[in-house]
Amino acid sequence: MTRRNFFRLGVAASAAGVLTTSALLEPSIFAAETAATGRPIRFASIGTGIRGCDLLRSARKLPNAVLVETADLYTMHQKAGLEAWGAEVPTSRDYRRLLDRKDIDAVIVAVSDHLHRRVVLDCIAAGKDVYCEKPMSHTVADGQAMVDAVKAGKRIFQTGSQRVSNMLYKKAAEIYASGRLGKVASIEAHTDRNSPSGAWVYPIPPDASPETIDWQSFLRDAPARSFDAVRFFRWRCFRDYGEGVTGDLFVHLLSGMQAVTGINAIPSRAYSTGSLTNFSDGRDYPDLMATLYDYPGATVSLHCNQNNASGDVTAFFGKEATMIISGGTLTVTPQDTRPQPEGYSLNGWTAAAKKQYLDQWHGAHPASAPAIDAAETYTVTPGYDDTAAHIANFFQSVETRQPTAENEDFGHHTAVACHMANQSYFSRAAVTWDEATKTIKN
Repeated sequence: MTRRNFFRLGVAASAAGVLTTSALLEPSIFAAETAATGRPIRFASIGTGIRGCDLLRSARKLPNAVLVETADLYTMHQKAGLEAWGAEVPTSRDYRRLLDRKDIDAVIVAVSDHLHRRVVLDCIAAGKDVYCEKPMSHTVADGQAMVDAVKAGKRIFQTGSQRVSNMLYKKAAEIYASGRLGKVASIEAHTDRNSPSGAWVYPIPPDASPETIDWQSFLRDAPARSFDAVRFFRWRCFRDYGEGVTGDLFVHLLSGMQAVTGINAIPSRAYSTGSLTNFSDGRDYPDLMATLYDYPGATVSLHCNQNNASGDVTAFFGKEATMIISGGTLTVTPQDTRPQPEGYSLNGWTAAAKKQYLDQWHGAHPASAPAIDAAETYTVTPGYDDTAAHIANFFQSVETRQPTAENEDFGHHTAVACHMANQSYFSRAAVTWDEATKTIKN
């Protein structure tokens, strides 16, 4: 089996021909991530669309979560948010109204990417702690402004890439930190889909109109244009509002990589390529993107393909072992680093020289070399909700005033990596990060 097939299929144990031990990770093992804090956290939700409703469904599992108000630009989203929470609370189109409330501890921001900066800065100015969906920013400048505001306002901030709080990734981080993988110089990851929904071709609701959607507030800092329901519901396809596959998918792969390795940094260089293959529907972004990154100590290779469903995989290739996270399974397979005599190059030796070499090698390497260790697999409890764990971590920080698992610096670093990938793709050139000016350079 080639390494490519091994990586794609995630069958590390079979490839190595070693025994496998399995373990089920129970949430109680990582109790700190899901434990209720000591007091109710009163929060509001700005944005109750697809992700906003998902966040509310997860938050309602936490005994200390108290939703007090919601806001969304679309009438149906407002109603869907209340259904997701399961109780009536005030809701409106204008989120600024709820920021005047003194009884709100925190705000969940789940709006389109181009609105993150404005909404987050307004929340910080109102003295609220903020959970902001990924990617943290729409541009590098937006992200830096958010970082500065959070620090100046001494607020608690969580970026919403939930695998940072996922117990499978916590276990992977524990294994990585132990040094059992040996030197890891290469990390590869991909998230692939093969459906219109996976490429954000969402159906347009029949009631979508200028009467049910506050189009002008959606545009806000974006270029002016006539009402376009496609742009409102499929905003990830367009550069005016989203970041394409990088902001939707790369950001999860990058945040998971950072959480496991502890590499909490902006890459020094990125080079992207890709294509728009099957979804030539007026979108700005490709449906296939591949990017190579230079991170401190490691080369990171990512790709996201919206034309083939080969799953969600992150692999860490170490000198001593390979660690693969595939969906809800973590596998660690030792590399066979036992000494081996040379084989291939001896094809150019005479029989006598070959025999002499092999006799000397076997004399210096007794046959009693130890066997390699067994492979290990870990799986998560069925129904495990890492989004609930991530919100729980945020609520804990709101109470304790300690930094979150994915604070403003962490979120900014992953978002900048996404922006670098896009800038490289559109400029058709490698880009670098200039820390002095905090800008991306071609």
